[in-house]
Amino acid sequence: MNAVLLAVLIMIILSLCRLNIVLSLFIGALVGGLTAGMGLTETISHFTEGIGDGAEVALSYALLGGFAALISYSGITDYFVGRIIRLIKQDSTVKARVWTKVLIIVSLTLLSCMSQNMIPIHIAFIPIVIPPLLSLFNELKLDRRMVAVVLTFGLCFPYTLLPFGFGHIFHEIIKKGFDQAHYAIQFGDIWKAMLIPSMGFIIGLALGIFLYHKPREYRQTEVAAFQVKDISRYTVTITLLAIIMTFVVQLLTESMIFGALAGILIFFVFRVYDWKTLDDELVNGIKVMAYIGVVLLTANGFASVMNESGQVKSLVENMVTLTQGDKSLSIIFMLIAGLVITLGIGSSFATIPIIAALFIPFGQQIGLSPLALISLIGTAGALGDAGSPASDSTLGPTAGLNIDGQHDHIWDTCVPTFLLFNIPLLIFGYIAAMVL
Repeated sequence: MNAVLLAVLIMIILSLCRLNIVLSLFIGALVGGLTAGMGLTETISHFTEGIGDGAEVALSYALLGGFAALISYSGITDYFVGRIIRLIKQDSTVKARVWTKVLIIVSLTLLSCMSQNMIPIHIAFIPIVIPPLLSLFNELKLDRRMVAVVLTFGLCFPYTLLPFGFGHIFHEIIKKGFDQAHYAIQFGDIWKAMLIPSMGFIIGLALGIFLYHKPREYRQTEVAAFQVKDISRYTVTITLLAIIMTFVVQLLTESMIFGALAGILIFFVFRVYDWKTLDDELVNGIKVMAYIGVVLLTANGFASVMNESGQVKSLVENMVTLTQGDKSLSIIFMLIAGLVITLGIGSSFATIPIIAALFIPFGQQIGLSPLALISLIGTAGALGDAGSPASDSTLGPTAGLNIDGQHDHIWDTCVPTFLLFNIPLLIFGYIAAMVL
């Protein structure tokens, strides 16, 4: 068996057996390197060299985690959630209940989208925002499957299309994948290539709201009362300034690292709280996101071993023979492969280095344009992220919605998001790869 194919299969199988993804990636890389005849020392050497290629992305994740912790500690999110709860409980007429549902869906969609770009705190907002709203959801008979779809949409759609916050990291990983394959592309072309595939998320969101708009009964349980933190205008002002500076500096420097650093420094320079408290919160936030960074580093090491094994070319030739060089069939084959790999790993970010190593030479063989290749790799990476049981995009919503034990992770989050987002993504990703 081809060493690259064997390595990928081992990695997927071990991941699906719930072995830690870092260990799965390392074992897969080790088996692939040894099977390719590289030897233990050479395999480890290439693995180590590949880790360095993901250092910038890993540091970006860690700093964003710290920044998110400082935003949360400031109490600004608690403050705004408290205001929203008071507003939507003031009127209980039928018309008001309908408008309340609309307000909730729109607000959660915007908030989850902003958590990826404008206020890059990822899933950190969910345990703050969702549990206090559950009693209201129960009273309104709001189907939590719709809420799960909305939250997952906001956690996935922005990073696939917009090059800001986590989107900048996602696009940077795609760019690095092309760089490793010695294929020159422009960073600014990535969002253009992802414009068509990302429409699949919008279709999935619309379908989810339509399918799950009917009332659903939940038993009313005792949820902890929501306590709004006392927050001064000065704290609100400095927090908003930190968020704006993060966004502006990222635009000016094209670096998420310096953007996150700018936001963190605003908190320290203006002394919203004492430095010891801020430092403790910063370290805790970094710890939360550090694991994702380690997964990304390991995935880069895996991809490096695969690239240096010398067997990517033979695998590509076999894939071309299998599909008989048919462009349409080859694209379908690559999208399905991307879906399976992402489901196994549980992270689209960690998937990109692996599928880029396989897809770029294959795409060149069948004559795909640079934009078509970008859209294909970006789509294949995003596929599965919305439905994998191990993905942050599904684990986050479930953690908030199942606080009272009435929301099943697989059937109420993973199955709806998998069907509603991945099928449209497959269709729009195929269209993009064919027409670009």
